[in-house]
Amino acid sequence: MATLVLTTVGGAIGGPVGAALGAVLGQRVDRALLAPRGREGPRLSELKVQTSSYGTQVPKIFGRIRVAGCVIWATDLIEQRGTTSGGKGQGSVMRYSYAASFAVALSARPITGVGRIWADGKLLRGAAGDWKTKTDFRLYLGDEEQLPDPLIASAVGGGVAPAHRGVAYAVFELLQLADFGNRIPSLTFEVIADEGPVRVGDVARAIGEGAVVGDGPDTPIHGFAASGDTIAGAAEVLAQLSGGWFSCREGGVALANRVADPVGVDARVVTRTRAPVERAPARVEVSHYDPARDYQIGVQRAVRGGSGGVEQVPLAAALPADAAKGLALSTLLTRERMRETRQIVSDARAVAVAPGDAVRVGDESAVWRVVRSSVEAMRVTVDLVPLGHAPDERVAEAGVVNASPDVAIGRTVIAAFELYPSGEEAWATPRLAIAAAGDGPGWRQATVEISRDDGATWQMLGATAAPAIMGTVAAPVGRASATMIDRANVIDVDLLHDGMTLSHADDAQRDRGANLALLGDELIQFARAEQVAPARWRLSLLSRGLNGSAVDVHDAGTRFVLLERDSLLVAGEGAVRLGDRIRVSASEIGDDAGHGEAVGAGSETFLDGRSVAPLAPVHLRWNPSADGGARVTWVRRSRLGWRWGETEAPVGEEGERYRVTVSSVLGERVEMLVDPAITITAAEVASGGVRVAVVQVGTVASSRAAVIEQGNQS
Repeated sequence: MATLVLTTVGGAIGGPVGAALGAVLGQRVDRALLAPRGREGPRLSELKVQTSSYGTQVPKIFGRIRVAGCVIWATDLIEQRGTTSGGKGQGSVMRYSYAASFAVALSARPITGVGRIWADGKLLRGAAGDWKTKTDFRLYLGDEEQLPDPLIASAVGGGVAPAHRGVAYAVFELLQLADFGNRIPSLTFEVIADEGPVRVGDVARAIGEGAVVGDGPDTPIHGFAASGDTIAGAAEVLAQLSGGWFSCREGGVALANRVADPVGVDARVVTRTRAPVERAPARVEVSHYDPARDYQIGVQRAVRGGSGGVEQVPLAAALPADAAKGLALSTLLTRERMRETRQIVSDARAVAVAPGDAVRVGDESAVWRVVRSSVEAMRVTVDLVPLGHAPDERVAEAGVVNASPDVAIGRTVIAAFELYPSGEEAWATPRLAIAAAGDGPGWRQATVEISRDDGATWQMLGATAAPAIMGTVAAPVGRASATMIDRANVIDVDLLHDGMTLSHADDAQRDRGANLALLGDELIQFARAEQVAPARWRLSLLSRGLNGSAVDVHDAGTRFVLLERDSLLVAGEGAVRLGDRIRVSASEIGDDAGHGEAVGAGSETFLDGRSVAPLAPVHLRWNPSADGGARVTWVRRSRLGWRWGETEAPVGEEGERYRVTVSSVLGERVEMLVDPAITITAAEVASGGVRVAVVQVGTVASSRAAVIEQGNQS
């Protein structure tokens, strides 16, 4: 007896294909497409886990699908060092960060691009192509003309560096690893090999390497990764996706899921077999990559009543939930239908019938598929199974999506300023504070450098603190008293994005420092914050000119910074000096390269000493005396003791000293005093136009001058 499979079908049929089909395609196609089911096709898990082992198979990608790829080249971890200034009495601090450069093979077939990239399940690159972590990135599409990557060539040598022609791969250069525990993260890529869904028939021909002919099924799939032990493993997945089967055709084998013209066969003997219903699955579960779930694995089920097992269908393909639901239902119906099989015995005229052919027995209308054919003593025995159900889409839910948020990082905006004293400690050196944020909600942190010589040299200050709440004034703000609650003015502030929020603060909260903000160079505090637009807030019940800051008129566009301890980077002692003009550069992934190109308003500031100087004296009074002269008195202020305790505020300096300048027609005299009073002579008063300027001399710097002129009695 001879068993007819494709190896011998050429000789049996004869004709123009004849021996050529048998010799050229027979054994190859038998092994590739019709061998027993012991082989494996592409698996779901293989596309999820990144590997770096030699001999790992790189899949051929069709359509759009998320794959892990294989690391094909990598450097050791690259250590980067930066010096930041320390605190009081401390030296500079050496900080270390780590980066890595590596290449990942994505597809053994040319692609058109890469969409999103995930690192340890979190987005590394968003749908808009924006990076969430700093890296240089190059993509090679897998054509036959691509050249070696210059980084790989410099590492291994230009003469021996592989170009990986025909393989699409990505190169990461200096990927910063701080977000990933200083190790190379597990990466997955949204690989785009073809625009739009691809036909199952086209994919089958592409992976068949000449063995698969014909147009094949029109069934669309969103994405497919062809891999596995054999071509047959991947081909069978395609057959399952389309509800199709393979059959012998001239020049190769064809995949079909519809019958155009079945072969008529006369049967002498017909044997019918019907398996118990328990042999068919009662439930079919199709696992697939769901595009609506960021290509996470989804499961769709089809269930019938009665007893039976569960058939699981894992597909290394990207399918919408509706298509996967339809496939589960069609598979369930096909398994139920295939409980019935037939074996027919015909004469020699049926010798041309081959496995994969669709046949009609006698006058029956039903169409069957040949799975086995044998010839013995001019009798042809053919085993038949029913045709399967071609899948169609059914309404289904993808389920809850646990997607990594894709938020825009945006451009870095910074504000650099000399910090006002807190009233708790007398500082000996100026404090440069830097607040930073992004105009996108995904902004997290930026690297800060400062220059004290107008950009000639730059010193790394470190990473910014948590994102600050920042914005600009939307409408002009008038002056107000620094000694009373400002109930007349409101401040409309446009924050950088609508993810930033402000809140009310009661008296106790404000007493602990809540809702302190910098408006231009004026320190304010607000009790109420009302949202009037997505990113606009109206501030009211204002305290103005706090801690000795000057109350001023503020134009639209004036900077606004909410002062919170955790959102300020403060330069330690030694990093800056009194009188420095500081330029600040801060950059993140969303910024342009180069010092100063990425920063916003407030990237330059002058350290005038407001953080280390005493406050200007107040309450200057002109007190005429009986001899025709006058006595000018004043009240000192301190940079300490802002909580107004029961005792007098401390001096806050090494001693109480004043430099007083008296100007008149007679000339100018300067006196250094330790008491808050000075005598104006009768001659000076008589000359007219006396002007008295009082400066409190501090340990580090002097206050602004407080001035009183003759004729001003208070």
